[in-house]
Amino acid sequence: MRIFWLAAGLLSVAIGVIGIFLPILPTVPFMILAAFCFSESSPRLHAWLLSHPVYGPHIRDWRERGAIRLGAKRLATASILASILLSLLLRVPPPALAIQGIALTAALAFIWSRPSE
Repeated sequence: MRIFWLAAGLLSVAIGVIGIFLPILPTVPFMILAAFCFSESSPRLHAWLLSHPVYGPHIRDWRERGAIRLGAKRLATASILASILLSLLLRVPPPALAIQGIALTAALAFIWSRPSE
């Protein structure tokens, strides 16, 4: 199982790194997932993620309190609104727009239900 968790952690980091460059993919949730996977497989990689200057605080906030920082909530909200606006500008068909709206509204509800700092 250790190899499975290590591979899942490395895959999560890889997807998270891709998310740095693609605004469609959120980076921090994949780093949180990677931290979990590394906690099951690699103490060294787990410690590296927890001490990372950018992702470490987000991971610790989530682990300790299930918290999402206020700035991240605002950025997620702006990204979701931009996504919906882009869909409207591209004239996405109404059924797909409705599904998108429901899914993104649910995501926002979850994000804003979490404690902040």
